[in-house]
Order: sequence, then structure tokens, then C-alpha cells
Amino acid sequence: MTSSVNTSTLFRLALVALLLFPAFSAVPPQSSATTVCQYTQFPSFCRSTIPINNSTANVYDYGRFSVRKSISSAHKFATLIDKLLHRSSTLTTGAIRALQDCQYLAGVNIDFLTNAFQTVGKSQTALSTMKSDDIQTMLSAILTNTQTCIDGIQATASSWTSKNGVLAPLANDNKLYSVSLSLFNRGWGVKNPKKRSTTPHKKHIGFKNGRLPLKMSERTRAIFETVGRRKLLQSDDGGDEVVVSDIVVVSQDGSGNFTTITDAINIAPNKSVAADGYFLIYVTAGVYEEYVNIPKNKYYLMMIGDGINQTVITGNRNVVDGWTTFNSATFIVTAPNFVAVNVTIRNTAGAIKHQAVALRNGADLSTFYSCSFEGYQDTLYTHSLRQFYRECDIYGTVDFIFGNAAAVFQNCNLYPRLPMSGQFNAITAQGRTDPGQNTGIVVQNCNIRAADDLGSTKTYLGRPWKEYSRTIYMKTFMDSLIEGAGWREWSGDFALNTSYYAEFDNTGPGSNTSGRVTWLGFHVINATDAVSFTTSSFVMGDEFLPQTGVPYNGGL
Repeated sequence: MTSSVNTSTLFRLALVALLLFPAFSAVPPQSSATTVCQYTQFPSFCRSTIPINNSTANVYDYGRFSVRKSISSAHKFATLIDKLLHRSSTLTTGAIRALQDCQYLAGVNIDFLTNAFQTVGKSQTALSTMKSDDIQTMLSAILTNTQTCIDGIQATASSWTSKNGVLAPLANDNKLYSVSLSLFNRGWGVKNPKKRSTTPHKKHIGFKNGRLPLKMSERTRAIFETVGRRKLLQSDDGGDEVVVSDIVVVSQDGSGNFTTITDAINIAPNKSVAADGYFLIYVTAGVYEEYVNIPKNKYYLMMIGDGINQTVITGNRNVVDGWTTFNSATFIVTAPNFVAVNVTIRNTAGAIKHQAVALRNGADLSTFYSCSFEGYQDTLYTHSLRQFYRECDIYGTVDFIFGNAAAVFQNCNLYPRLPMSGQFNAITAQGRTDPGQNTGIVVQNCNIRAADDLGSTKTYLGRPWKEYSRTIYMKTFMDSLIEGAGWREWSGDFALNTSYYAEFDNTGPGSNTSGRVTWLGFHVINATDAVSFTTSSFVMGDEFLPQTGVPYNGGL
């Protein structure tokens, strides 16, 4: 008879396998709804929602049906939000702002679902690793967007009588999107992903020979040469160089093309392709008091400043003053393939204003290199999709890196600072809500040290914001400010067994795992497990980072 200890161990191992990577084992070519739906988070809902009465139906048919139904539901919800906003005179400012967030997010969901259906609507075979990850990323983001809408509505004034009329359909939509994600993973997911390279990659910012813009004004050429001399854009060891289509200069003294960053963004081309190269905005030294928003149609935009604490973008929006967390950010980017280098982004609202975001990033395949993010609570909102941060400084207090992207922080400095009286610090609050999402926060080869003002504040590696929260620290230096338990509860026993928190080969006085929490969700992992969270594997870094010129290590 198996001992209870062994049974517990087997259960734990099975749970870890599910939380790490949802299974992609084959479903019979012809399957009933009952058979297919057992692989989802909501089997009963799945069976009642996908009533395909066809003996020849397979997992691809069910998957396509669920995505089509998801598109219909997303359109209905967008219409509902539009109607509510037309009656906004009866709503509080907070409710209006939350609904405006929902309106935007619903539109993004429609785009993502439409794109996903273009793939699943004509394929009945497993996809390439990159294509499969693309679709899984979009379907994961749809769930994140819906949850963001729910969180915003729940945080608005309790006097809003229409709240339940929005939350109820959202709850059903979330189940449907979860089913779509599960069925996609089951049918089109890569079942045996090829082992990706773990070789370090050394890339440098630079222009590619022969691909300079053919029509370059003398002033633009002078700027290129000046920037090149600063080695912001110049390869120094034969590494890959960056293709740039055009350069504009932002300078507050009027000597450039524009005096504000927003004006430069507005003239950038829409929906560029990789072959066109980056549209480069060079922002000279100065403090720019403006709220920057790089919209989703400004593909392949690169922004380079004069350095951390030289080119500074600053604002002070916050929740206490009536903004939603989602729209409190000083800098917002949703355009894919965005790159930022040598800039500081601040939210100066202070600890007393609670949630106040410096950067909100919902840009797929985005990269931040040698940047600084400064705030207190909720400094860096890694909202959704795939993101990479290299050699960045991040300052904050409560949950200061949070969100539900697949985000890798490599060779960065994390600086917990002094919060409000009575508060503790949590470096991360990851927001994964579904085990099928390919999301999480990875902190690799970074340094965690106290900011100058921290004092004796209790500081933890993270806490579970959502049920399947996932955060991994690898080869990172942890100074003595980290509490021995390492991790902190969110509320009671919420998500302690379903989260995935892992540590691998960390160093420093705060890295000792002997006194760590004993939750089922906490693990000390080995190299075999850790390689799954490398830049090459977790965010498909080899597919998009070489063209940015940013240095990165694809492996451990």
C-alpha cells in the first residue's frame, strides 16, 4: 500500500507538471464534446457551450467553434460597453474610466481572436513552434485583458448599480476564452517542442551596412554620426547591426524635429514590417513632463535617449486621484516590436498615492535596454504578451513588478525602496489566471539590493496576485533585505497550492532557501527545469532579439 507521503509526493509532481506546461497529449481524431471538454478548466460549461452533434468532429472542429463563438461574445461585450458609456452621465468618473479601459481591451480582444481564427480556421495539424507560441500568446492575452476589465470594474464605486450587468457576461466570456485556449493547446500546440539553443548571444546596437536611409538630410546624418560616436547605435565587435528606416530628433530647445515625444510618435509610419527597419526617435537629454502612449499600429518603433537620468519621462497619475491602475502609467506601449534604450521613466506620485504606474507594457516582442523605471507601488506593469528587459534599473515598493506578460528580466538591478508606514515590499505580483497561459515573470542574473531609503522594511520576492501566479528567480544575487521565507501570502491560503514559484542557483545572503515557505506552489528547481524559463525558450528571444541589436543570453 502506498504511503501517504508518497501519495502526496506524486500529487505534487503531477500538479507541478500541469502548472508548468499544460499537457498537449493527443486527443482521438474523432472526439465527443465530453471527451474534448475534459481537458478544459470548465468541462460542464464547455459541453453546454460547444454542442457539436457530429460523429466525425475532432478537436480541431471544437477548437474552431470555440474561437468563432469567442469572437461573437467579444463583439457583444464591446456593444454593451459602448451602450453604457453613452449613458455615462449617470456614472461616476471612476466607473467611466474603468469602462473606457474595458472598451479598449474589448477591441484588442476582437483583433486577437480574429487573428487567431485566421490560423485555426484553416489548419488541422500542429503548428511551428513560433506560430503556436504566437497564437497561445494572443489567447493568453485575451484572458488577461478580460481580467483587467473585471478588476477595474470591481475597483469602482460600489454605488454603480450596473456593475453586475457587466461582470456577469464577463465571467462567462472568461470561461469561453479559457476553453478556447485549452482546445488550442490540445489541438495545435507544439507537443514536442524542439530543444532551443542555450548558447549565449552577444548583440549590439548598430546600423546595418548598406541599409542606411537613401534620402538622409544633412542634419539627420549629423545626428546619426553623433549618436554613433556615443556607441548607442554602433556595433563594436562585428555583431548584428540594426536596420533603421528613418531618424527624427526630439529636443526641448527646439534644435530637433520636435519638442515633444508625442509629436514624434504621431508621424511614425503605421504597421511597418521588419524589412523596413525601425523608425528611430532620438530623445535628447531633458525632463519630459508628458504622458507617452505608443499605440498598437506603430510597429517597429525604436526610442533612444541620452542615458538613464539624462532623458527622463515623468508623470504622476495614480489611483488615489481617480485614475485606474491600467491608465495611471506615465508611459504606455502596445505596439509590437518596440525597443527603448537609455531612458528613465518615472511616476512621481509617491507611496501615499498607492497604485501609480511608471511603464505599462502590453507590446508583444518588446525590448527595454539600459532603462530605468522609478515609482513606488505598481511601478512596472508587465501587462501582457512577450517582453524582454536587459540591464534595466527598477525601483518600487508594493508589487512593483506586476502583470501577466511572459516577461524576462536579465542583468537588471531591482531596488526595493521605503513604502508607506505599515507596508511591506513585494518585488513581484504575477497575474496568471489560467494554467494554459504561457505567462510568468523570470528574473535572471539580476541584482536585488536595497534602495538608499529602504531601512528595515520587510521585503519579499513576490506574492500570488492571481490563482496561477508564476515567477522564477535564476542565478540572481539577493542581498540580506530578502526575508528568509522568501514569499508572502496574498490573502489567507489563496493560490498557495496553484501558483508556481521557483528559485534556481541564486546567490547572496537573501538566497538561502532553507527557511522558505512550504507551499505546494514553491520549488527549488534544477537546471533541467530552469532551461524552460530561459530567454530563448520562454519568450522566443532568438526570433526577435537579434534584429534589435540588444545583447542577450539565450540560455542559463
